[in-house]
Amino acid sequence: MNLQRWINRKEPLWKELEALLQKIDKQGFKSLSATEVRSLSSLYRTVSADLARARTHQLGQTLTHHLQSLTSRAYSQVYQGSRRQDWRAAREFVLWGFPQVVQETGIYIGLATAMVLLGAIVAWWYAWRDPAFMALVVPESMINLVLKQKQLWMGHILGDEPMASSTIMINNLSVTFRAAAGGITAGLFTSYILIFNGILLGAIGVLVAQGGLAYPFWAFVFPHGSLELPAIFISGGAGLLIAKALLFPGEYRRADAFKLYGLQAAKLMFGVVVLLIFAGIIEAFISPQLWLPAPLKYLFGTVLFSALVAYCGRSQSNSITKNTGTIIET
Repeated sequence: MNLQRWINRKEPLWKELEALLQKIDKQGFKSLSATEVRSLSSLYRTVSADLARARTHQLGQTLTHHLQSLTSRAYSQVYQGSRRQDWRAAREFVLWGFPQVVQETGIYIGLATAMVLLGAIVAWWYAWRDPAFMALVVPESMINLVLKQKQLWMGHILGDEPMASSTIMINNLSVTFRAAAGGITAGLFTSYILIFNGILLGAIGVLVAQGGLAYPFWAFVFPHGSLELPAIFISGGAGLLIAKALLFPGEYRRADAFKLYGLQAAKLMFGVVVLLIFAGIIEAFISPQLWLPAPLKYLFGTVLFSALVAYCGRSQSNSITKNTGTIIET
């Protein structure tokens, strides 16, 4: 191996990496262009290989230490830069990605919402007219508690909020993930979960109304329900997207349709998980609290739902237009 010839051939690459690292030290990682970021990664791999070669052939302490320094500095920037990119992507998804996919799939979320409402209306209609229907849907112990003892069943949460919160989250996540995965059954299982949850909601609504406990019951539901119910609607929309890929791939091959609509469904479910985490915390620590007056709970739930609607209606293009307009006016 001709040491001097090898150094002469490799030295420009080392200097290029050194220049990029100095630019990062002075101006920060964000100052790099996309081409420079790619070059940084490529040069890091090249210099790492050169360092291994220098050690193998024992090419001298000075050269080895120089390459070791370059490699260490580049490693730090490459992998920290990757983590920064991951955080940036997560931030962009939270700010704009989730609202965008909700808007793109609004028709499926709307259809899922309609299924829940249909189940609730049917249950409300029959439960008022036939007590036997109520017994088919609602546990007898709950019926006796509300109609005979004039009590609601949420008191067990108090004093055990952390455990209750985790249990609620797990249960809600289980329901929503089944609703989404149910799309693989051509949407039948998804539809069953949505309609059944609507029936349960409608029947319980009648039960608390008959027991004279509607006002405190809905005061309990409003704070967490403002996030929990939309999460169910959105997960149902995700399941219907998967059903669409199976039944109506359209101009796509079925495999490509699964990739396209499955990706949208996955994005929806990321948002559902976050919503249900917050809903579980609220249901355990806020909704059942007796020291909070009912009007405040109704207000809290209304504000939270309004904020969710406003968030899902966000548009990055509108934000850019507004910002540009502000700059022009200035």
